[in-house]
Amino acid sequence: MNEHAVLALSPRRTSTGELLASAAARRGMRVEVLPAGGGAGSPEPWRSRDVHYYGGPLFAAGVVEELGLGLLEPADGWLASLPRTYTLRRVVEATLGEARRLTRPAFVKPPSDKSFPAAVRADGGRLPSGGSAPPDDTPVLISDVVTWEAEFRLFVLDGEVRAGSQYATFGRLDAAPLDGHRHRAAVLDFAAGLLGAHGDTLPSAVVVDVGLVTASEPGGAEGWAVVEANMAWFSNSYAADPDGALDVVLRSAGPRARLAARDRPFDRGRRPVPPPGR
Repeated sequence: MNEHAVLALSPRRTSTGELLASAAARRGMRVEVLPAGGGAGSPEPWRSRDVHYYGGPLFAAGVVEELGLGLLEPADGWLASLPRTYTLRRVVEATLGEARRLTRPAFVKPPSDKSFPAAVRADGGRLPSGGSAPPDDTPVLISDVVTWEAEFRLFVLDGEVRAGSQYATFGRLDAAPLDGHRHRAAVLDFAAGLLGAHGDTLPSAVVVDVGLVTASEPGGAEGWAVVEANMAWFSNSYAADPDGALDVVLRSAGPRARLAARDRPFDRGRRPVPPPGR
């Protein structure tokens, strides 16, 4: 690691941020917590340094240009673009306005900006509306409802899983290391097939969540499937190895000037950033 590298953390303290900071310090990196008022503060820590970032997207929007960051993020419609063999359910990219007109139960989530809680809704009328709720043109993903027996977070770099963790069983938080897990071989085998077939549609550094679907009714789908993909620089590491996760985070949020050509289309800093509440 470049001895002039810096890991810049958003001011909101998180357990993952602390684990990554410790891993970065062991490598000789400088760790800086950015000021809560916005901006990078004193320019001294950033001069002639390779700056990397971990934290939330709204805070990142205020420092991305100042720090020269390239923030890698999967395309909003990536999950919906996958063949059903990898999702085991119908997933469509839509707007919140379209989701509000649903008359059936569905899992509805914003692709990445966390503008409202992802959850199963009995119908579209249960989605946020009015007041400070996101507007109708907010992008969402609408998925059929399935039962996840176990869900795993994988930190992926150049198509290779560098770290992983179980994070839930039957929808409840249940963190456990991937190493030594009874499903480890099956998780990695499924991930290898997915990344071999569709890895080029993701940034080179990314988090991919996968899980084991159990049939909730006779004849229902079951097997391994993709839950979603997210930016590594804003993902909880749960029980994953912090050093392996850091490898992925550093690539996912580092100097924009060093972005590989394949990663430039995934640079969030070059996309319009929605205002708060979107």
